[in-house]
Amino acid sequence: MQPPLTLRAPTAEEEAGLRALAHGRKAEARLRDRARICWLAHGGRRVPAIAAALGVGEETARRWIKRFNAAGLDGLRDGGRSGRPPTYRAEEVGEVLAASLTPPDELGQPFGSWTPDRLEAYLNEAKGIAIKRSRIGEILHAEGLRWRQQETWFGERPDPAFAEKRGPSSPCTPLRPKAAS
Repeated sequence: MQPPLTLRAPTAEEEAGLRALAHGRKAEARLRDRARICWLAHGGRRVPAIAAALGVGEETARRWIKRFNAAGLDGLRDGGRSGRPPTYRAEEVGEVLAASLTPPDELGQPFGSWTPDRLEAYLNEAKGIAIKRSRIGEILHAEGLRWRQQETWFGERPDPAFAEKRGPSSPCTPLRPKAAS
């Protein structure tokens, strides 16, 4: 059996922050849950009662109480993770976003709209960012952007003088009778 674990006496600032996190609705859910564990421990509850009340394991409750005791409110935040570093720097991601939101003709490209392949080629050649179209899609999706197909068949044509420029229909196409007015 584990010895009883208690929360150290928080400072007035820590207590106010802990109360705001535990009872607030704007913090991340996991941060709020960690603050609730510590808030209940601050109220004098023991680890088994806290674990039962919040539906977490006793080891989880102990971990967050110990981290609060060691580092205060900062101990409740996620620590650094090991693993592969990000492939693209923030500046490169910014270049991808800036290019995708800028009309291609303003960047000296000979077309009027981006496609994933065109944007990939532009970033690879002009900006020197070795990136694939699938990664471009992931970056844009993470920012809440998505590809939009231009629908020239729906609504008004891009060129209002299209009919005059096109000329008459093929001679084998029968003329439609005009409606009586």
